[in-house]
Amino acid sequence: MLGQTRTDRTRPEGALRDRVRALYLGDSSTAHRFRYGLVVIDAAVVLFIVGTSFVERNVIVEVIDVLLGLMVLADFAARLWISRRPWRDLIHPASLADLAAIISFLAPLLGEGAGFLRILRTVRLLHTYQLLRKLREDFDYFRKHEEVFVASVHFMVFLFVMTGLVYETQHARNDEINNWVDALYFTVTSLTTTGFGDITLEGTTGRLLAVVIMIAGVTLFLRLAQVLFRPNKVLFECTVCGLYRHDPDAVHCKHCGTVLKIPTEGLP
Repeated sequence: MLGQTRTDRTRPEGALRDRVRALYLGDSSTAHRFRYGLVVIDAAVVLFIVGTSFVERNVIVEVIDVLLGLMVLADFAARLWISRRPWRDLIHPASLADLAAIISFLAPLLGEGAGFLRILRTVRLLHTYQLLRKLREDFDYFRKHEEVFVASVHFMVFLFVMTGLVYETQHARNDEINNWVDALYFTVTSLTTTGFGDITLEGTTGRLLAVVIMIAGVTLFLRLAQVLFRPNKVLFECTVCGLYRHDPDAVHCKHCGTVLKIPTEGLP
């Protein structure tokens, strides 16, 4: 009798957890719409971060900050709730990034002194990689050009995170950084090593940040250019030597000469 009572008590919770898990992990059309809805929310959060950099902090912005923080917190809690290994998932880098973003959006509740925590909100851009995984599963075109998309996302994530760092660390004390676009302008000129010199970062921390942007920018730009302008390759593993990249019309592996049977779509 006691065991039956316990089962009855846990059954509704278990059923609800299964429904939530189906939304996050299932293959139904409803689950797909739900996950793409989360992607739209992530995009809206990024637009909010950029847009509010042009306005003074006010009560409305602070309230929206808190609401977004609660929304992200609900999503984070739901993911942990349906996880079969919650503690392991909690220390995953993506989860730690979510925690940082949640803290940054709930910073208004901690007082004005915690405003510097807003710098952490740009880590929500890491969710872009979850979108890449979803696109890989759903679209053949993306799978064929995945390397270009991934390289572009690497660059954009770094660009936006660095812009956020520049803005949050400089706008309160640097008259040349008045809004997010000023920070973006400085970041791009530093990434390209153009260095017009009309905007500079103040203090030792600012100079070190500029050095990091310039060094990383050279690497990222070279990588992105390499992916964009070199001939497209087909991803197909050679069964003998393991070479993974081949010319689209390759018949033999360039490394070991093994005959390849690369699947094609045939003539149009």
